[in-house]
Amino acid sequence: MQTDKITERIVTWLKDYAEKAHVKGYVVGVSGGVDSAVVSTLCAMTGLKTLLIEMPIRQNQDEVNRAWEHMEYLKKRFSNVEAISVNLTPAFEELYKTFDVKDEDFPAEKLAFANTRSRLRMLTLYYYGQINSLLVCGTGNKVEDFGVGFFTKYGDGGVDVSPIADLYKTEVYALAKSLDLVESIQNAIPADGLWDEARTDEQQIGATYPELEKIQKEWGTKTEADYSGRDLEVFKIFQRMNRAAQHKIQPIPVCDIPEDWRN
Repeated sequence: MQTDKITERIVTWLKDYAEKAHVKGYVVGVSGGVDSAVVSTLCAMTGLKTLLIEMPIRQNQDEVNRAWEHMEYLKKRFSNVEAISVNLTPAFEELYKTFDVKDEDFPAEKLAFANTRSRLRMLTLYYYGQINSLLVCGTGNKVEDFGVGFFTKYGDGGVDVSPIADLYKTEVYALAKSLDLVESIQNAIPADGLWDEARTDEQQIGATYPELEKIQKEWGTKTEADYSGRDLEVFKIFQRMNRAAQHKIQPIPVCDIPEDWRN
């Protein structure tokens, strides 16, 4: 993997896009994970204003510590980087009290609240982006955004640009290493941080990112009959999640109205 060329291409792309949009730079939500760490670093490398926001909601302290370790690291490296924390727990607790229903009547409530956390963070990023004339920079990778749809619609999927959406997760880790990010970030186990209890991405999906990447790279060229054993298990996971995520992956459908009906 030609990490230097990829880094230069993304940084140039981000800088050109911001300049054409006539904004000052980018705002990035920093979670303590590798995706947001890589993206925030690439944004910082543009030389444009880069606002990093850590947004805890009932957050695991390890995630908070990693996020701040990374943000302090970037602040030391780049004079154009600013970092703040916006504690969203009080706002979420108010929403929780307002929205709460009986779990036995609505079994999807926990997932809905998990997605609410992500959407509250999206709202926060756009608020700070607008008052600072910044674009919201997405942190989704290729497997999450276009493979299994492992993101929240209008949450972490609600962004202005997606600079690493054409990179697989293993490639993002390779960039993290080449960018010499802090060890805690490079060694962090992928997790979305949307649940009260610790849930890794692998636990939620049922497969690792390298396993999913293998299937995604062969998607459309192989069928279920071509797989066996663990590969078959992962193929079925990928297939099920990909089908369920089409409403996220595809553009919003529009009902076309024939022109002659308008007269």
